[in-house]
Amino acid sequence: MKKISSLFIFLFMCQSVVFAQETKITVREDQNAPKISKHIYGHFAEHLGRSIYDGFYVGDTSAIPNKEGVRTDIIKALKEIQIPNLRWPGGCFADTYQWKDGIGPQEERPTMVNSWWGGVTEDNSFGTHNFLNLCEELGAEPFISGNVGSGTVKDFADWVQYTNHPAGSPMAKLRKENGREEPWNVKFWGIGNEMWGCGGNMTAEYYANIYKQYATFMNASENNENLYRIAAGATGDDYHWTEVLMREVPKSLIEAVGLHHYAVIDWKAKGPSTNYTEDIYFKSMKEALKMDEFVAGHIEVMEKYDPENEIDLAVDEWGGWYEVEEGTNPGFLYQQNTMRDAMIAGATLNIFNNHSERVKMANIAQTVNVLQAQILTEGEKMILTPTYHVFKMYTVHHDAKLLPVAFDSPEYTFNGESLPAISVSASKSEAGSTNISLVNIDAQKEHKVEIDLEGMDVKKMQGQILRSGKIQDHNTFDDPDKITIKDFKDFNLKNGKLSMVLPPFSVVVLSSKK
Repeated sequence: MKKISSLFIFLFMCQSVVFAQETKITVREDQNAPKISKHIYGHFAEHLGRSIYDGFYVGDTSAIPNKEGVRTDIIKALKEIQIPNLRWPGGCFADTYQWKDGIGPQEERPTMVNSWWGGVTEDNSFGTHNFLNLCEELGAEPFISGNVGSGTVKDFADWVQYTNHPAGSPMAKLRKENGREEPWNVKFWGIGNEMWGCGGNMTAEYYANIYKQYATFMNASENNENLYRIAAGATGDDYHWTEVLMREVPKSLIEAVGLHHYAVIDWKAKGPSTNYTEDIYFKSMKEALKMDEFVAGHIEVMEKYDPENEIDLAVDEWGGWYEVEEGTNPGFLYQQNTMRDAMIAGATLNIFNNHSERVKMANIAQTVNVLQAQILTEGEKMILTPTYHVFKMYTVHHDAKLLPVAFDSPEYTFNGESLPAISVSASKSEAGSTNISLVNIDAQKEHKVEIDLEGMDVKKMQGQILRSGKIQDHNTFDDPDKITIKDFKDFNLKNGKLSMVLPPFSVVVLSSKK
């Protein structure tokens, strides 16, 4: 009996080896494929908690090294990930913000209560000039989200004129009096935020009319011919909202429709940011991967009214949302950032890349100290999160031409439910580099993949990987480099076939080299 049992075990092991799954991925060039807009890799800075004050902005008298009050270590970090655009001042805060309170001598600016986020009083020391000068320093396009909910059309039009009119107008004169001679020429404008909720609890039909009014009066000068107007879009699968905007707003008044979606397992019990179980992790990834369904659904609606693809989809808020860290203000939305966040970031960015024919902009929420942040600060200390490192790895895709991929993903199965374990996107840069980003969200299993690059003329590749020992791992102020980007060499390229094993919960990016 013992011999039979041993033989059975041996045969079972052999069978397991023989039938071990290998995922076949095909990457091909397509002359009709779109460019992956760098603006998909946009960011978001709201007046919320410690995002602006005690995050970006410490003031020009701070002992922390700064430039015009903005931390130089944050500036350096954001330059390294080639931040393409930055959305400000909100979020829900945008529809309470009176921009004229944030210009002129700081000591003369009125204070305000941030009624949405923590009830704190702000002194308006960080305003339009601070933000736009920061964007210039970063080499990033500013994306201003304007006040529709509690503002007026004139307020909005004045703001456009203040930032963009060259000379001879009242707002250009005011700008010069406040120390800025040349206009900033702000291109990206959000017309309100979440108008179905904190922006005014409007119906889609009502907002469509309001939108048209604001969009009409934005043209303050000849500099505004190239304004990029973004309508406050739907949340999740509210396809009716998108349908109304596409049907009711003339193409001459709109450049993009927004969309928001957060990976939240339950709005009443979001779960912890670090000490979570695999069950919570699985549910988080299930919510994150719904982004593909929602983006595809809204694109389908848009194509009914815009088959020429003239209006873009802008996912201007996305990311993971959990319970705040213990002992912090619940209204400040401060949470840690683990390998789960790296999985959400990598998989979501792959989704956007693969829908880049219509998705031209996205903004992760948020940049510093709020929600799925790239950067966390504590006094003079600063740490870069796993999400930051994913954005750095994915810079190879900025403005590169999409390379369509085809494959059937293996499954990540937990408690009888399954999700696609592997996410992939690929691109080719203007310099000719072929770039492939892969994410394995499986918390337990490695997955073997073979990528068919036939006809791509790829002879050498170099790789990077982001991984750690536990899915809950994260960087701390005592251990800021626990998770960092490492070289990845465990792959084989032969006869146009690229093979490798993706470790559990890992992000890998490979780029060809001459």
